[in-house]
Amino acid sequence: MRLCGVDYGSKLAGTTVVCTLDDSTGGVHFARSAPKTDADAFLRDCLRQSQPAMIFLDAPLSLPGVYRGLPGCTDYFYREADRQLAAMSPMFLGGLTARAMQLKATLERDGLTVHETYPAAQARRLNLHPEGYKKEPAAIGTVLGQIGRLHPTLFSQTQLTGAASWHHVDALLALLAAVRFIRGEHQVYGNAVEGEILV
Repeated sequence: MRLCGVDYGSKLAGTTVVCTLDDSTGGVHFARSAPKTDADAFLRDCLRQSQPAMIFLDAPLSLPGVYRGLPGCTDYFYREADRQLAAMSPMFLGGLTARAMQLKATLERDGLTVHETYPAAQARRLNLHPEGYKKEPAAIGTVLGQIGRLHPTLFSQTQLTGAASWHHVDALLALLAAVRFIRGEHQVYGNAVEGEILV
């Protein structure tokens, strides 16, 4: 089975990273969009080619329920899941949210399965902040080492050396959410009607 985690960045910044785990080979592979090229086109091509069983995307995949008239939803800025995780508002992220929702619809038409995740919550769960998560680039190796120690059967240290930025680390954490989902170990925030975040 092939699983993917995606750290989703702005369209032309070159900060979108895909992290793929192939169970048959046991290998973890990273791919990154190039600066000044369309990150959405890169993702569509990459994911259509690899055909993963699941894609876990670090971006809002729905709007607050008030915009769809969902009963009990009165918050114009946050979904229940965002409130539970102290995540950014899908409305504040604006264009990125719209792109992510469009990308999900496109990939699902191709038969792929896309879920929303939040790497920062995974980092909290793994207690990575004391290791320097999202601080100086020099801490990337320390954080990767901690992830490798916590999940030695999944990730070897040599495989994780390809993670050269915090975007790579977040893609790896998104992938870890996919692994947890397959194993039935994941946590669910929010609700299925308004939008869930899986960690």
